[in-house]
Amino acid sequence: MADGNKVLLERYEEVAKVTKPENPEGLILHYRGYQYPSKLCSTDTFQALEKLEARKEDVLLLAYPKCGYNWVKQLLHEIVAYVNPKTKEDEDYVIVPMLEFERPERLQKAKKSPSPRVFGAHLCYDEIPVSFFEKKTKMLVVFRNPKDTAVSYFHFCNGLPVLPSSTWDEFFNKFMAGDVCWGSYFNYALTWNKHIDDENVLIITYEDLKMNLGEQLKQITEFYGFTLSEEQLQVIVNGGTFTSMKESSKEVMGPFCDVVFRKGEIGDWKNYFTEAQSKEMDAKFEECLAGTKLGKKLNYDLYCKA
Repeated sequence: MADGNKVLLERYEEVAKVTKPENPEGLILHYRGYQYPSKLCSTDTFQALEKLEARKEDVLLLAYPKCGYNWVKQLLHEIVAYVNPKTKEDEDYVIVPMLEFERPERLQKAKKSPSPRVFGAHLCYDEIPVSFFEKKTKMLVVFRNPKDTAVSYFHFCNGLPVLPSSTWDEFFNKFMAGDVCWGSYFNYALTWNKHIDDENVLIITYEDLKMNLGEQLKQITEFYGFTLSEEQLQVIVNGGTFTSMKESSKEVMGPFCDVVFRKGEIGDWKNYFTEAQSKEMDAKFEECLAGTKLGKKLNYDLYCKA
């Protein structure tokens, strides 16, 4: 991982140089029916992903934006560092911050990385590179209750110059319509609900990670067949809380650390949702996810009912 932090720092420095245009459409790349940040994604990258050679031993993390992706990605790197200690110093080990953000040449370079490689994406199910399915790569999927996801996503868009800004009311309407980068939260969730019982899929929630990080880490390591001692797991738990991750990320993310790792709270939505907006979200959840296995896992009544 010798060049990992350097590459991450370079990407965030690039983001810092972006000036938001008056026309927000200039920040959006439309590709195969989805919206993506045009300053971070390119058609060249998406075409390169179609040729990506996955491995069965890869660790693939998937999450809708602001559901805990960056937090869990760091946890996975810590786990892999115990599984294969050489990855921390191996010059051939390429850290890929996010598949859809990576340049084609670095995706090519990742072919030399030793296993297990950690990959991640916000990509919707039908946009995941096909080789991950062909190789039956295990996929860890993280979800967060939709109300807190919406609020966190709102702040993320306003805090990053590569994403369109808006008022909360404007963003809420776009979020509910799926008119945001990576599309509809509810469509994303509905698709994964169809695959919740697939043997190569493990779905966890942000809320469960917050409530019992140790148990969730054990579940993740067992899913991937990794063997870590209780002492090793405890080290990851101690350094893997949201607060610890935020502090350790400041060197790489700089001023954007507070944007990527903002509050990490459960229930912050109550500070933003109007009563009408809350009822609208409740109705949408009822329509899409009530009675489903994923809906039950999200524990909506506990986390999203005032």
